[in-house]
Amino acid sequence: MRELEELRSEVRMLGDLESEADELVEFMEVFSETDATSEDEDKEVGGRLSVMEKTVDQLEFKTLFSGQYDRNDAIVTIMSGAGGLDAQDWSEMLLRMYLRWAEKNNFRAKIVDEARGQEAGIKSVTLEVSGSYSYGWLKSEAGVHRLVRLSPFNADNLRQTSFALVEVMPVIEEIKEVKINPADLRIDVYRSSGAGGQGVNTTDSAVRITHIPTGIMVTCQNERSQLQNKESAMKILRAKLHQKYLSEQEAEKRKLRGESVAAEWGSQIRSYVLHPYKMVKDHRTKHETAQAEEVLLGNLDEFMESYLRSLKK
Repeated sequence: MRELEELRSEVRMLGDLESEADELVEFMEVFSETDATSEDEDKEVGGRLSVMEKTVDQLEFKTLFSGQYDRNDAIVTIMSGAGGLDAQDWSEMLLRMYLRWAEKNNFRAKIVDEARGQEAGIKSVTLEVSGSYSYGWLKSEAGVHRLVRLSPFNADNLRQTSFALVEVMPVIEEIKEVKINPADLRIDVYRSSGAGGQGVNTTDSAVRITHIPTGIMVTCQNERSQLQNKESAMKILRAKLHQKYLSEQEAEKRKLRGESVAAEWGSQIRSYVLHPYKMVKDHRTKHETAQAEEVLLGNLDEFMESYLRSLKK
């Protein structure tokens, strides 16, 4: 139903564009038969063309979402890397950034699982982002994010570099390339951690699912019922197995082409510098801005768009 509504919306936009073009032609014909000044004509035509150009830009931008799963919802996992407490705090900053981005763009974001640090920040967190083209937008964020700032956790207030890894996977149904045999799953239940409330951490509602052949383990503890947590965990497991399948396929292609395979973490895709100057730079597209605070408040559209356009090129 959601896909149907998206297609109807695109058809409406195309219909409006065609109608506007027909009206503009008629308008030009009427003006050619009158004594109206060229200044008035130019102003009217300019306004109509501006509306048409905006519609064309919107339709053209949608062609950037050409991936197989770009329309799907997304699962985003953030894990702290090198940098100790600063890295855990950096992971929490990234979480806030994506939550604010989702809110600004009318996406629904829900935290599925979270492991907080003992002193500050988060060690890892998984959230599900729902909405049209969620994965298409967020796939630009997959990789290592680097932060340079004056550390609030350092008594000498020294400059600290921290890293966090962001994984982005599409929410998918079961596909023929990746079949999950129930016999290959080990399901454990345990009591949820955290503040809880309303019975969240008073029963064994948290679920941990281990896929024995691959060793992939997923957890979910933020829902109230064990069944809900199990459904969410299975959703994440399917996405992780699909990602593993795609990674293996890509590694095999690189091997056949004689290319070197990058390390697991790879190099950072984006750097956020808050000291001694302010700058956010994407190392893949070279897009950068000095408005670092705005980016951390969720204004990521320009970085995401530049990445999508680079893929198209």
